[in-house]
Formats: sequence, structure tokens, C-alpha cells
Amino acid sequence: MRVFVAGGTGVLGRRLVPQLLERGHQVTATATSEAKLGLLEDMGADGVVMDGLDAASVNEAVAAARPDVIVHQMTAISAAHAGKADMKHMDRWFAGTNRLRTEGTDNLLAAAEANGVPHFVAQSYGAWNGIREGGRVKTEEDPVDPMAGTPAEPGMKAIRHVEEAVLKAGGAVLRYGWFYGPGAMDDLVGPVRKRQFPVVGGGTGYCSWVHLDDAASATVLAVEQKARGVFAIVDDEPAPAAEWLPYVAECAGAKRPLKVPAWLARPLAGDVAVIMMTEGRGFSNAKAKRELGWELRYPSWRQGFKAELA
Repeated sequence: MRVFVAGGTGVLGRRLVPQLLERGHQVTATATSEAKLGLLEDMGADGVVMDGLDAASVNEAVAAARPDVIVHQMTAISAAHAGKADMKHMDRWFAGTNRLRTEGTDNLLAAAEANGVPHFVAQSYGAWNGIREGGRVKTEEDPVDPMAGTPAEPGMKAIRHVEEAVLKAGGAVLRYGWFYGPGAMDDLVGPVRKRQFPVVGGGTGYCSWVHLDDAASATVLAVEQKARGVFAIVDDEPAPAAEWLPYVAECAGAKRPLKVPAWLARPLAGDVAVIMMTEGRGFSNAKAKRELGWELRYPSWRQGFKAELA
């Protein structure tokens, strides 16, 4: 199968492209600059420079690749693109990613239609942002929370745009949990080691995690099976912050996280961090395991963090 990976040099793209190649697929993957093409070539993929926000650039790249499927993994979350992680000002931190999830998605879908690409798989997000009502663990039938009135609201609107547009086109939406693994640990472990990542309130907010290699393997299955619909790509153990955060610290050889009340954390870390730590809703992976036949290398973040931080 000819697979076009938009965003092939991101943290997930770097794990996904090799898995696709190992399965015998022909991969064209995009980068944002000529300097990154060598990385794709070293993996064995055909690399192409593409600006996801430029419709002409996207159409040209897709037309040249003649893919059977487009996999949309474009984000701009890395420090190189967005600066230091900043949940207090998530609207600013995710500004580039929000454009890629709106304008970029539309450009890729238009290129797919113009060039007769029959299948489309796109990245969404489902870690702690399930709708804040009812139980702490959500399914694909539940929407993401709009986070109205918080700096996360633009990001949630962008996620809804991806999901609605891709589903309308008959594609698959993958709600990945919070990534961890090679290249995706520093923003979490660095503050934990410095005791700058406290447990807020009772730490009752739930989160779902997924190792990058497991996220990539689920994506390969969605590609090969021409999956349609929404899938939560998370591990088996949604968990409250009061459990996973001290465990991260233990695995990282750090002191136990501090505990701070929500009223103190809010002016320091912002509303989004407080919501995540106290009201977050995780997701169930039952559908992905059942319909895709997905088997996880790390069924629990407990195994994965221990392996990554050993």
C-alpha cells in the first residue's frame, strides 16, 4: 500500500514510518524543512518538504505520491515550533497545532478528494479531556469536553473540527492518549524531577496514556484495515493523577510530588492544569482492541514508564 504520512518527523511519525515500512508499505512522509529529509531517508521513506497550511504545497505533494491512504499527523507542539510547554496559556502554546488541525486538515482532505485518495486517517486527542460529566472513563460515543472559557477552548474546537471533517469524509479518527516514549518525555519528567509538577487537590482527575510504539501500531492497523470512525488509542489503565504522578516520580528517581490545593494552583498553573488534575476524564480502549485487533506492548503506563525511565 502507498501511504502518505503528513508529519513524518514528529514524535509519533518517527515511530510510525518504520512500522509501516516493516509491514511492506511504500511510504512518502513529509517534513517542514529540507534539513529533516535526511531523517526520513535514513528510515527508508521517500521524504518531501510540505507546508501543511499551504493548499498548493499539500496538493502538489499528495499528487506526486499517489497514495492509497493519507495519515494526518501534523502538529506544531515541539519546542522548536511552539516554545516551552505552557498549559496556563494553552491557546498560545497550541496556536500552530490548532491551525494544522483546522486549515491543515481541510487542505489534506481537499488534496485527497482532488487526487482520488480513498482513505484518510487523522490524529485526534483523548487523554484527560473527555466530557466532564458522568463517570471518569469515556468511550468514543462521548465527545471531548469543550473547555469553554479556558485557554484550552480553541484546541478543543480544533479537535472537533478534525473529527467532524474526517468522519464526514469516511475516514478514521484516532484519539491518542497522552504520549510517552522516545522524544516525548522531557516536558513531563523534567518538571517532575524539579518538583514543579505537583498533585493538585486530591489528584482525582483521570488521564489515559499511550506509548508511542503502541500508538504507531494502532495507526498501522487503522491504515491496513481501512478503518472508519473514532477510536480511542489509549492503554488499559486510565488512572487518577494521584496514582500516576507519584509513580512517574518514583521511576524517574525523583522525590514524591508536592501536593497543593486547587485554589493555589489555579493562579500559578492556570485553569486547564487544575481541570486536568482534578476533573479529567480518561478513555476506554475496548473498541480499538475489539475492532482493530490491537495488542499493546505496554498495556499499562506502569510498565511503560518503568521501562522508559529505568
